[in-house]
Amino acid sequence: MIIDEQQRSASKRASMADYLAPQVRAIKPSGIRRFFDLAAGRKDIITLGVGEPDFVTPWHVREACVYALEMGKTQYTSNAGTPELREEIAYYLHNEFKVTYDPAKEVLVTVGGSEAIDLALRALIAPGDEILVPEPCYISYSPITSISGGVPVGIETYAKDSFKLTAESLQAAITPRSKLLILCYPSNPTGGIMTYEDWLPIAKVVEENDLIVISDEIYAELTYGTKHVSFAALPGMKDRTILVSGFSKSFAMTGWRLGYACGHPELIAAMLKIHQYTVMCASNMAQVAALEALRNGMEEKDRMVESYNQRRRLVVKGFRDIGLECHEPQGAFYAFPSIAGLGMTSEEFATGLLTEQKVAAVPGDVFGLGGEGHLRCSYATSVSQLTEAIERMGQYVRKIKGE
Repeated sequence: MIIDEQQRSASKRASMADYLAPQVRAIKPSGIRRFFDLAAGRKDIITLGVGEPDFVTPWHVREACVYALEMGKTQYTSNAGTPELREEIAYYLHNEFKVTYDPAKEVLVTVGGSEAIDLALRALIAPGDEILVPEPCYISYSPITSISGGVPVGIETYAKDSFKLTAESLQAAITPRSKLLILCYPSNPTGGIMTYEDWLPIAKVVEENDLIVISDEIYAELTYGTKHVSFAALPGMKDRTILVSGFSKSFAMTGWRLGYACGHPELIAAMLKIHQYTVMCASNMAQVAALEALRNGMEEKDRMVESYNQRRRLVVKGFRDIGLECHEPQGAFYAFPSIAGLGMTSEEFATGLLTEQKVAAVPGDVFGLGGEGHLRCSYATSVSQLTEAIERMGQYVRKIKGE
């Protein structure tokens, strides 16, 4: 059948955007990156926006990578990662967090913790599955869920509860379609943590409702006074949990893009299949560097944590002194002050702060339920910069209040 030009023209899509998959077209650009891009390259702007250590990767870790290059380690590795690195990851997790994995079958090295989360979701989600996400939370969970065909279901947490997930709120969100629970403690963006006692009732709900858990523990090493408790270490939870972590935050290795996932052999095998067909393997040289970090980088890691702790105390006091209520973060390197009493949305406050006072922070609404009325401020920057940022924010707050 011959189609004339008028019919052919009518059948064409109106724009290139019409070719995109609907679930991709519906995703909003990253609210974090938007404010970071506005500040990028501006020396007059103090940025508290991006969650990146201001430390450089320790010299001996960089040197290990350089030596690997000199020795010609430029080939692919095993898809799952080098055996040496997987063994060291398993050893580290057993020593630090009392959870034991078989490095041959239960550990997968990935391109950052983000790839590990993506692999886990794609390996587990069937169309229409509901994925439970305590919020405010890291901005990637819901978009990746949607791309994978799942339905993200937010569970609001509150400053009055130190942003902890409660068993009651979790149970209330569960339906017959619920399949996965994504956890991120220590929390980005709130700095909230969960103790062993906090986890026990959550584990009970997980077991009773036959859920699988993705536990993003990328900030596990960054806690202040209370040691991190891995959800996988709870009785009966190891086989239900995919533990995700990496080297970006604790060892100042963001640009190396190296993470890992640990879990039940069948779950890891499923994730490995996707990994094989998408990225093949993580960088050989980055794996050499990560091995060095685990074996010899603990002293530097501890020094970085102590520095973050000093800055944590500085920013919490500073925000309170200028009249902003601020939950005291117990982990990660974020403060989440409230601007709810100022008569502005988070977006309006953050935009005005950037425009008038040259301080970039992230409006809390981009982190989901409970984020509106807050601002995420990373304190992974110098004390002098933090001090100046708080002074500028104080000037902005006083102007809003008419003082």
